[in-house]
Amino acid sequence: MMDLLLTYDVDTTSPEGAKRLRRVAKLCEGYGLRVQKSVFEIVADDADLLRLLARIDSTIDTERDSIRIYRLPHNGLADVQTRGIARVQSHRDDLVL
Repeated sequence: MMDLLLTYDVDTTSPEGAKRLRRVAKLCEGYGLRVQKSVFEIVADDADLLRLLARIDSTIDTERDSIRIYRLPHNGLADVQTRGIARVQSHRDDLVL
């Protein structure tokens, strides 16, 4: 299993972009925990990551949208510091793929 941080920036200047934004958000919710509006923490194996990437590729407009996925060190999500209203959440128990 690997710990990932996924961020996205979807161009919402058109109605189609707003629809893509909702689809990307819903897709990411199926793979991880939303920790900020467009930031997800994900625990996945190689097969899950490949499925996620394929689904992202079929959803976004590669000329307008941006997805960034950072692979964190092993158990990187266990060592998170937060400030303000942010809270650390469990990734191991609630994940449904």
